[in-house]
Amino acid sequence: MPADAAGLAVGAGGPPGRRPWLPRWLTSEHPIPWLFPAAALMIVLGIYPLLYAIWLSVNRVPPGRRQMVFDPLFNWGKIFADPNMVTALINTFVYTFVALLLQLVLGLAIALLLDSERRGYALLRALMTLPLVMPPAVTAMMFLLMLNGSFGVLAHGLHAIGVLDPTQPPILANGSAPFAVTILGETVKILPLAMMGVILADVWQWTPFMVLIMLAGLRSLPKEPFEAAAIDGANAWQMFVRLTLPMMSKVIAIAVLIRGIDLFRMVDYIHVMTARGPGTATLTLPTYATQEAFTKGVFNYASTIALVTLFLIIVTSTLFMKVFRVKL
Repeated sequence: MPADAAGLAVGAGGPPGRRPWLPRWLTSEHPIPWLFPAAALMIVLGIYPLLYAIWLSVNRVPPGRRQMVFDPLFNWGKIFADPNMVTALINTFVYTFVALLLQLVLGLAIALLLDSERRGYALLRALMTLPLVMPPAVTAMMFLLMLNGSFGVLAHGLHAIGVLDPTQPPILANGSAPFAVTILGETVKILPLAMMGVILADVWQWTPFMVLIMLAGLRSLPKEPFEAAAIDGANAWQMFVRLTLPMMSKVIAIAVLIRGIDLFRMVDYIHVMTARGPGTATLTLPTYATQEAFTKGVFNYASTIALVTLFLIIVTSTLFMKVFRVKL
């Protein structure tokens, strides 16, 4: 074959899988074409809203005007002088801690019970996932009806066993609490009954998530240490404390981190079941931001509250990962 004909053949075809009319970075050999859709989605749905929220937080809309004025100290200064921020902050941490603790304990306990190959246990493990497929708003509406003081089956059951007093307001309309604290001159009720009702719905729906993670962790544990412990005469509790928990520590830490972040920003249950009431008994940082934005139309201050929530999530998550040495 002549040299010019050979060169034409190589140039026309080129190496297998290459397109000579396309630049190198647009071929399958370069990662940019595959990363671009995800990067574009992150910019549109993540980075741009964050930058826009920061811009809103450093501006304000004067009364009687539609144009915003640059005033970075207005909204951020209002945060520290707002008594509702103290209530929302405490309620957020209480809601997150109590719901997370209940889901962790129940999830680990149920996972230990379901970690068996006996007949019917596979069906039980499958049924455990059913609450997860329900939208949170639907779950909240279901518990709203069940906790209704007039016809709620769950409310009547709690009355029958003596947990609730029938003469008291319904649980979702009861803002009383076992104790209260005074912070910055404001009295804040800790874990009101209405908050307990909301936590009950959250625990019912998301405990199966913890069960699935704990089951996966239990199934990955080696059998040899347990067999050796059984030969040495260790009982079930000793093996759980000395073997299961230490080897499951990383799995538990990751599950706590994922659910903790999700709980910290939860809105659905509170919005549907109590609408942040009664009073401010179930007011949290995310619901306070939605109230300021969509009820009062104060988007600048709502963006500031949302940024404070984001900052707290980042700080607490980072500290948690440092303390428990979690690597994602």
